[in-house]
Amino acid sequence: MTRSIFAVSALALALAACSKSPAPEAPAAAPAETATAAAPATTTAAEAAPAPEAAPAPEPAPAAGTMPATVTDCATTIEANDSMKYNADSITVPASCTQFTINLKHVGKMPITAMGHNVVIAKQADMARIAADGMSVSPEHIKAGDARVIAHTRMIGGGESASVSFDVAKIKGDGPYEFFCSFPGHLALMKGSIAVQ
Repeated sequence: MTRSIFAVSALALALAACSKSPAPEAPAAAPAETATAAAPATTTAAEAAPAPEAAPAPEPAPAAGTMPATVTDCATTIEANDSMKYNADSITVPASCTQFTINLKHVGKMPITAMGHNVVIAKQADMARIAADGMSVSPEHIKAGDARVIAHTRMIGGGESASVSFDVAKIKGDGPYEFFCSFPGHLALMKGSIAVQ
């Protein structure tokens, strides 16, 4: 019995010690915005109805140099600028055409000696060698009589235009074929595919 009284006394002391520990702090009051946000919102039937779907936004126009050239009546016009870019990166020649014409417009202002442009058509595999071989031939930058060149315009400066017509059968064989500018250093940026469909 002494043990029971001793156990009960120990338990009472332990409980008393626990009751003297500081009470935990109450959570800080929520700011007014939080309390308001937590409150259930009341809405009218009109507010609860889903909003009508908006018409899809029109797709942005492709950036310059990322568009196919427009072809009309077996011809196309491409523009070149002072930023070493064509406004087209591909030309699709209709299979019904026997002759095709490319009109080149230099819409920049820089002279031919600083920012000349042309359009040269050749097999993709021949482009780099054509450009390298024509590097020292000024102002055209095309080696005379280069058999790898299918067709080319003359070199032009800002505000000028030039055209070239060629036999479509010449780009129906083993390709792929490309158009490019042979002015020194321009080949890296000024090129695109040309194919018959």
